[in-house]
Amino acid sequence: MQTEIILSGFGGQGIMFAGQVLSYAAMDIGKQVTWIPSYGPEMRGGTANCTVVIADEEIGSPLVKNPSAAVVMNLPSLDKYEPMIQPGGVLVINTSMVDRSAMRSDITVVPVACNDIAEEIGTPKLANMVAVGALLGGLEALTASDIEAALNAHMPGRHKHLLPKNLEALNKGIENARKNMIKAK
Repeated sequence: MQTEIILSGFGGQGIMFAGQVLSYAAMDIGKQVTWIPSYGPEMRGGTANCTVVIADEEIGSPLVKNPSAAVVMNLPSLDKYEPMIQPGGVLVINTSMVDRSAMRSDITVVPVACNDIAEEIGTPKLANMVAVGALLGGLEALTASDIEAALNAHMPGRHKHLLPKNLEALNKGIENARKNMIKAK
């Protein structure tokens, strides 16, 4: 089985870190993985996205045309990636920064106010982990335990003190996804 995920938003939203965490989690449980980052020319505030492919067998190509899932942290990302998702796929929408709903009914939509939840936790930079949790709520490629182990193993030492807040954000994302998920028709 192969799962392709695109994470997208503005630079500075932690998109690359979220993709890396998914990649490490998959690698650590023995899956085949590719991670491809893509940045806009701006340092912060420009476009940022990454593609993560997780598979049980060797990955033929890391390029993804129609992902199984997308996490969109802003409106331009929703506009770009919603049409590309495979029918039956999963779309996580950060409703803190997106003011419209998904237009498709053939995909599972997971609307979660990632920024608002991160603010409630006390660290706005945790919106990316809320989004990863929301993705786990709708996609069964990885578990919360896989992500927790990856954060524990791969988070730089200078950031280890942030681990409890990251786990709180992850779990709030999962919880909100389960409450707000709109299943594909």
